[in-house]
Amino acid sequence: MGATTPRTSRRLSLAVLCAAQLMIILDQNIVNVALPAIQADLGFSAADLVWIVNAYVVPFGGLLLLAGRLGDLLGRKRVFVAGLALFTAASLLCGLAPGQGTLIAARFVQGVGGAIASAGILGMIVTMFPEPREQARAIGAFSFASAGGGAIGPLVGGVLTDMVDWSWIFLINIPLGAVVVAVALRTLRHEPGAGLRGHADVAGAVLVTAGLMLAVYTIVGAETEGWVAARTLGGAAAALALLVAFVVRESRAAGPLLPLRVFAIRSVSAANTIQLLLIAAMFGFLYFGTLYLQKVLGYDALATGLAFLPAALSIAVVSLGLAARLITRFGARPVLLGGLALLAAGFALFARIPLDGAYATAFLPSALLLGLGFGAVMPALMLLGVADAGPEDSGVASGLFNTTQQIGGAVGLAVLNTLATARAGTSTAPSALLEGYRLAFATAAGFVVAAALVAWALLRPGRDGAGARAGTEDTGTPVVHAGL
Repeated sequence: MGATTPRTSRRLSLAVLCAAQLMIILDQNIVNVALPAIQADLGFSAADLVWIVNAYVVPFGGLLLLAGRLGDLLGRKRVFVAGLALFTAASLLCGLAPGQGTLIAARFVQGVGGAIASAGILGMIVTMFPEPREQARAIGAFSFASAGGGAIGPLVGGVLTDMVDWSWIFLINIPLGAVVVAVALRTLRHEPGAGLRGHADVAGAVLVTAGLMLAVYTIVGAETEGWVAARTLGGAAAALALLVAFVVRESRAAGPLLPLRVFAIRSVSAANTIQLLLIAAMFGFLYFGTLYLQKVLGYDALATGLAFLPAALSIAVVSLGLAARLITRFGARPVLLGGLALLAAGFALFARIPLDGAYATAFLPSALLLGLGFGAVMPALMLLGVADAGPEDSGVASGLFNTTQQIGGAVGLAVLNTLATARAGTSTAPSALLEGYRLAFATAAGFVVAAALVAWALLRPGRDGAGARAGTEDTGTPVVHAGL
């Protein structure tokens, strides 16, 4: 929406976009604690059970870039509403699935709808709030919706699974999705896109979508196939060939799907690299934190969900207000580095978790550090990831930012799980499992340190032109720019 839009209307539009993002991200994490119940009801084997998660992740990660560009070409409101409607309909199919095949197919469609809906949300928010101070607050709200969806997923999943039935982790999306679609149709302003004629780049769309989906499929399959298996190596080689062909295509296309000029924006490239490493680490927190609580400390699904609540609340406290004020006052770079330091400290503590630890001393302090750090880091990263892109590229920059998030999660979880499994060996004893979890958390700390080094090296103050600093304008009013 433009700058003349009434403030109340813009806030309602922001609430709609954040609610949709919360639903979509929540659905990626809510299913984890319900997997044992789904396995018991539908008869999944241990090997096939993982595809309840992966069937969503593969299309979601593979289609984000294409969906972001479609928003630029067809209009972001139109694409957003269509994707959310598809996501909601697929949720109904998931909740009513009578067997394994139906559930996995419905989860795939859910991932397609989620990608289409979420790809352009960040671009819409940046366009809707062009003033730097308001933009920082709006992105803080969006980052909470993204981070909060991941953090409260185990809690919501545990409550619904224990108190109602596992099917309600999907069915709850029906009334929520219907309301969000209805409000979006009334509040979001339609902005026509550039149109498909002469801009569709069908060849580029096919190459990048096939390459990304194959890459995500190969990564998640490597956990069971092995990293040096012929299937894994062959899939990786094919995915790389498709992505290289895509880059060649984009360098020559008159109307590219992903203009390569986006990567020339140093803040955009750096933010996506940092996020890749950061999300790889945070997926480890949610996954191995859940396993530690259930398999080592003996928590049930509901108790596990409640254990993550302090992390979700700390993310909310920081991202919904404090982060925007800190960014406005000090700039995005110091906030980003400070948040990464908190994250590294939290993972370092998790790498020392005890076998018989109490929640208040073994889990809670680390979880709070991760929540505070993540709540500070994500608004700064989101500013860097899209705000320096021009209006004609904001949708694809948003899709790119979301794509690196999904790729980072898939790669990170596959790597961390491989290391943890190798360390634990064939033993299922809590002491053996704990050794694997400790190694996974230590590796996650290494990911965060690497992200901090990238931020320090590539986001040094004053190296970019406009948008490189946070400080004060001639009027003396504090401002923050997207880049550093």
